[in-house]
Amino acid sequence: MAFTTLIWLIAGACLCLSELFIPTAFVAFLMGISAFLVALLSLVLSNLWLQALCWLLFSTSLIVLTRKYISLPRRKSRIRDAILAETITEIPPGKTGRVLYEGNSWQARCDDEQTFIPAEQRVYVLRREGTTLIVMPENLLHS
Repeated sequence: MAFTTLIWLIAGACLCLSELFIPTAFVAFLMGISAFLVALLSLVLSNLWLQALCWLLFSTSLIVLTRKYISLPRRKSRIRDAILAETITEIPPGKTGRVLYEGNSWQARCDDEQTFIPAEQRVYVLRREGTTLIVMPENLLHS
């Protein structure tokens, strides 16, 4: 076994084990897996610079692929009391528009996917999903 192969195996083991003590959303673990792959590759590829480049490419690819196919569920935040906002643009049924909420423009979607909300109408902010506010028209709630 070549010296570089042993180094890549040790680096891979250290990176994978570090995930147990310092959680990094599996980034260190994936970098460790990449180091193991490069350890196998180092048996046929002797140039250290090419090995390092392969490790970088494998690590980046694994991180990007896992983020794309294994995404965490979006956090839903509840807003305690229904708060008033005003639509800046219309909110078509099932689509997003913009509202003015606490002095800032926010992306917003109606809680009822069948309801159209025109521009410059007061709405209640029910909750927040990521950076999108879920709203209901004021006139719909008071009728």
